[in-house]
Formats: sequence, structure tokens, C-alpha cells
Amino acid sequence: MAVEKPASNDLHLDPLSGATGAHPVGTGVGAAVGGAAAGAAVGTVAGPVGTLVGAAVGAVVGGLAGKGVAEAIDPTAETTYWEAHYTSRPYVSPESPYTDYEPAYRYGWESRARYRDRQWDEISPQLAADWHERAGESGLGWDRAEPAVRDAWHRLDGTRIA
Repeated sequence: MAVEKPASNDLHLDPLSGATGAHPVGTGVGAAVGGAAAGAAVGTVAGPVGTLVGAAVGAVVGGLAGKGVAEAIDPTAETTYWEAHYTSRPYVSPESPYTDYEPAYRYGWESRARYRDRQWDEISPQLAADWHERAGESGLGWDRAEPAVRDAWHRLDGTRIA
């Protein structure tokens, strides 16, 4: 019996090394946040040149931290979970296909990784404002997407609302 290899998009291959477990979004977010923080801190002490050096060093350190946070979220596992359980959620209409809700769930878990130090009530207005860019072909307005986004967000921090 042949062993089926997982699809390449399930491996999250690093584009440079080919190693599995790459999370470019988490790495990029971490790099941006880390670079800005480090650059500001060093720049305060060393002036404009220190800001540039601090940003470069901070981007590397922040990228590694962002990758660590992203590693904690397995998009394949999240997709599998939500596809199997979305119909049990009280906000889902019985006739709605998973494809209507998938962008909302993805937005929830990706946003939780991106804003890991923030609370839902603090960040939800920004998520609402950006939903139109993330909705894809789901057809859900924010009023219908928000419970799914919130559900995926809270699932990652263990405070999922039943």
C-alpha cells in the first residue's frame, strides 16, 4: 500500500530553506512589530543611525518571535476543526455552506496571532473595518461574519463562547 504524501500547501514549506513549518504571515508581523519596537528603543539612545540599526536587528528578532506565535497555530488543523464543527454554531444558518464562513474563521485565527497581546473588545472595531478586504467570496457582511471571527479568535485563547 502506498503512503500518500501530504499536499505541499499542508507542509508550510519555508521558501528559502524548504523546511516545513514556515509561517510567513506570522514571521512578517513579528518582524514589523519587533523592528519598530527595537528601532524606537535604540533610536532614542543612539539617534537616527541607531534607529536604522535597531530596526534591522529588531526585524530579525521580531520575525523569529512572530514565527513562534504562528507555529502555535496550525491553519490545517483550524480549517479541519471549523469545517467539522461550524454547523453546530448558533450563528450559522442550516443551509449555509462552510465556504461562506471559512474566510471569517481564518480571519479570526490569523488576527488572534497578529494581535496576541490585545483583547477582543479592543481590536474588534479594527477587524470590522478591515473585514471587507478579508471577506473574499464569502458573501457575509460583518454582522454575520463577526460571530465566526470572534469564535475562532477565542478558540485559540481557550475562551470560546458556546
